Amino acid sequence: MTRTIRCLAALAAAASLALALGGCAAPPQDGGSASGIVTPSDETEARRRARIRLELAVGYFEQGKTEIALDEIKQVIAIDPAFPDAHNMRGLIYMRLNDNRQAEESFRRAVALNPRDADVHHNLGWLLCQQARYAEGQRSFDVAMANPLYPGRAKTLMAQGVCQARAGMTGEAEQSLSRSYELDPTNPVTGFNLASLLYRRGENQRAQFYIRNLNNSEYANAESLWLGIKVERRMNDMVALRQLGEQLRKRFGGTREASAYERGSFDE
Repeated sequence: MTRTIRCLAALAAAASLALALGGCAAPPQDGGSASGIVTPSDETEARRRARIRLELAVGYFEQGKTEIALDEIKQVIAIDPAFPDAHNMRGLIYMRLNDNRQAEESFRRAVALNPRDADVHHNLGWLLCQQARYAEGQRSFDVAMANPLYPGRAKTLMAQGVCQARAGMTGEAEQSLSRSYELDPTNPVTGFNLASLLYRRGENQRAQFYIRNLNNSEYANAESLWLGIKVERRMNDMVALRQLGEQLRKRFGGTREASAYERGSFDE
């Protein structure tokens, strides 16, 4: 392709930190496909034309022009029906449109065309998780993680941990999120979900470590500050609590979290 297709947010995290968790529209990297790296001499004319149109579809998707992106991807598939990246992108588009049936059909078609593409397995696993089909989603995550050259392991461990927490598998969720954090400690979605899980389990000191790191970063938002406030209250650190509360008032006044803080509703 003329440029790398960036990872795209399929859905927000369970804690809705408005940050990327889900799908990635990136084409397979070296080792991610049966044929290795595609060079211009490997491509048919139809595939070259399809790749150009796929770039357009991705651009529209990133701009939030979802229906135009869908129209472009339909044309890509008409040009080259066996192009797995196009079906993966189609799945991401239908996820955004909340059409789970079409999204699943698209991801499964992409998997059939390129079974080694770990990104597509990740996307399918996340889609299944949204439908509470946790066991099926876990199998897709396992396939993605089984690829030794897969560069998105931290992303998949994060998604897997969120899904395990939703399924009530708190021990497994902690393990997955902790492994994800080890691979990428800068990811705020991982940090938030891990801190939230530990807080719910009463492991307040460990929760404090992760939520403080997040709230000291550029990614702090109303949800993370509110969780930090509740953690500091349990740790009886009133100075830190008041500092976070002042940030919440000044930066995110009018939010549900700021209102709860003003009321002192710490157990909501």
